[in-house]
Amino acid sequence: MADGFGLALQKGIRTRLINYTNLTALISTRVYDEPPADVVFPYLRFVEVQPRIFDVDDKTGARVDLTMRAHSRSASGRVEATQVVEAVRVALHRQEASVTTTGFNLIELIFDDYFAERDADGRGYTAYISFNVMMETT
Repeated sequence: MADGFGLALQKGIRTRLINYTNLTALISTRVYDEPPADVVFPYLRFVEVQPRIFDVDDKTGARVDLTMRAHSRSASGRVEATQVVEAVRVALHRQEASVTTTGFNLIELIFDDYFAERDADGRGYTAYISFNVMMETT
């Protein structure tokens, strides 16, 4: 079975990020859908990959809301988490040609927002980053 918009985008984004040296210098290849129980910090996780599908002439398109979280537990947690999402922003914002989505054309990949906050348990920081993505079938 072929991947839909969301899964194809997530696979393409993950491949781009684990090959982007400015990010891997911070988190290695720790980019997860679901992090393992013994996860090493810092790491990045997909939170929301929500396609809204529509018809465009002879193709099907989608606007996809993409949100990721950077988790840090270091002494400089807010700084580290923010550095991770800033590296993600640089790796992805308007870098459509750098992301391969099998079966789909990536039309736009636009940074929306990011922010960092202290975790509820007080043990670390989490930074959220979001993008708006436009895709269409090939």
